[in-house]
Amino acid sequence: MWTIDLNADLGEGFGPWTMGDDEAMLGIVSSANVACGGHASDPDTMARTLQLARARGVVTGAHPSYPDKEGFGRRRLPMMPVEIERFTVAQIGALIGIGRLVGQPILYVKPHGALANVAAEDAAVAEAIVRAVHAVDPQLAILAISGTMLERVARARGLTVFSEIFADRGYTPEGLLVPRSEPGAMIHDPDAALHRLLGFFQNRQMPAVGGDPVTLAAHSVCIHGDSPDAVAMAQHIRTGFTVRGIGIAPFITRA
Repeated sequence: MWTIDLNADLGEGFGPWTMGDDEAMLGIVSSANVACGGHASDPDTMARTLQLARARGVVTGAHPSYPDKEGFGRRRLPMMPVEIERFTVAQIGALIGIGRLVGQPILYVKPHGALANVAAEDAAVAEAIVRAVHAVDPQLAILAISGTMLERVARARGLTVFSEIFADRGYTPEGLLVPRSEPGAMIHDPDAALHRLLGFFQNRQMPAVGGDPVTLAAHSVCIHGDSPDAVAMAQHIRTGFTVRGIGIAPFITRA
């Protein structure tokens, strides 16, 4: 049997407002990317999410984003690299502090939304994120979209890097995610998502919208926790993997 990690973006509520079913998702995934104040979350939400993850034995990482709760971190904001570096440090540090309070370690960093998409293409933004992670703790790993600039920059700077693919997002022939405003950006059918992943595991070729498949690597598969059918999608994929002898395990473990 070989294994793969399943991750989801969680802790994306704010105050009395909730997003997704974190408790159900934490019973399915093996790692959780926890929002840390940029696009969503607050100290209480961070604490609750980390406590739930600890109880479920799920590994946790920081999920920093542009400081944009109104846009849920999905808008490309015109910010300088030094600003990106500072808000990334602030968000990671906040989650690490809450994690120490509740006894749940933060082991990696995965940028969210527009920040991740910009860092996938823009070397200056990728460098800013890498500098921020290194400044907080050089032992933190980076979970990066496979084949992107962030992945390359983080490796070049000596950080531990893991690669992810997406269960429910479309790809361009360049290996980037199809913008959410364009056709083919999202996959809503759990069966279609599962069979695309199973095909990918056979040859490492990811189908692309409007072009040839792209070769990617994968230590982890992301299922978005904020979509209406997230739990059903995650459960269907996990079951589809396990009945085929594919185990589910975190891509990174505690020291």
